Amino acid sequence: MHNDNASNEIELGKFGQFILQNHLVPERNARFYVLWVRRFLDQPVPEPTASLEDRIRGFTERIESSQSMAPWQIEQAERAISLFFNNFLKNTQWAITQPRFQVEPDGFFDSQLALTAAQSTLRLKHYAYRTETTYLDWIARFFAYMARVESRTDGKLLISNESIHNFLAFLAENLHVGASTQNQAFNAILFLCREVLHFEMGDFSHSLRARKGQHLPVVFSVDETKSLLALMSGVSRLMAALTYGGGLRVMECCRLRVKDVDFSSHLLFVRNGKGDKDRSTLLPESLQTSLRQHLDRVKEMYDADRKANLAGVWMPDALDRKYPSAAKEWAWYWVFPTKTLALDPRSGLIRRHHISPVILQTALKDALSKAQIPKHASVHTLRHSFATHLLLNGVDIRQIQEYLGHQNVETTMIYTHVVKDLRHPVTSPLDLL
Repeated sequence: MHNDNASNEIELGKFGQFILQNHLVPERNARFYVLWVRRFLDQPVPEPTASLEDRIRGFTERIESSQSMAPWQIEQAERAISLFFNNFLKNTQWAITQPRFQVEPDGFFDSQLALTAAQSTLRLKHYAYRTETTYLDWIARFFAYMARVESRTDGKLLISNESIHNFLAFLAENLHVGASTQNQAFNAILFLCREVLHFEMGDFSHSLRARKGQHLPVVFSVDETKSLLALMSGVSRLMAALTYGGGLRVMECCRLRVKDVDFSSHLLFVRNGKGDKDRSTLLPESLQTSLRQHLDRVKEMYDADRKANLAGVWMPDALDRKYPSAAKEWAWYWVFPTKTLALDPRSGLIRRHHISPVILQTALKDALSKAQIPKHASVHTLRHSFATHLLLNGVDIRQIQEYLGHQNVETTMIYTHVVKDLRHPVTSPLDLL
């Protein structure tokens, strides 16, 4: 359909009418949106098996490399293509077949096709986008290592338990990665073998693994926490206070939605937290007024998005199909939305995303420097401090476990070691002389 010029022109004419009738772009800009889509449709297909996603990526990369293109023109091109495929064609895609991945009888496989199959499987199983990018990065690094060791240039690889053992040892011995990083790489390879290659991995209990030490968490004292919050302002200060007051992880704070704030019960609800678990935690009463005022300002942004007929916010898993209108409802809107729009890397839709964790991390780092607190700390230190300070105030360890969302109480028990030294420090024998 899209390779026929006459058919293309008919569809482009309808597309122009569509964006004008729905007020998706200013009237003076409509013709430029049509021109961008025509330019995309007229480009030669790089490969017979190229997916729509690959073609869009290749197109935007080509116009980005053009020195005559301004950033606003590149953004306009991306939005035009997104509106055409995701709004006008109702998710209709190119009538082409995706390359089918399979392991050859001799055990060899095409590494590039395996990487594509891994991405499709991750999305089919509703893995988080951050997990998807992390796993794909480790799989690509594993493939690059195997190709280098086996001196392969044709992209064909043969996986074995020995090659996995050697890669894990290479990470520990040569790159000196930490235990958690090596474990992350192992989980990515495990996913590849089980879900994509259908390869039964052997026993890796005797593999060379990075040494994992036992470390006590860094915590702020109550006075240090007061000083840090006093040196912060605006949205960053509100986010830091919620993170400390509810024991949130940084991404849990960034991903809060309006419906997750229960003012009457003084609770915050964390959805799809670590381990894909939901939980409730504390909403500090002292933050209620400032949080309500903040949401009033966010509501103005929400109303402007609805007036502009933007795509709704991102919805987890299949909720977007189950409740198609929910993404545009106030209840699902972000508590901390970004000021600028962004292109959804999966759907290609231009929508409002939640704030980046970098905003909070940078603000806390600046406050640490101003407060002259000599500790190697991060936003996560606020969560550690939440648990420690609750213990100091006599809150039951099981209750703290529920607030933090720990699966095992042993994980929460580590804070008792910190409290033990803070509550009743032993007198040094030097002071007794």
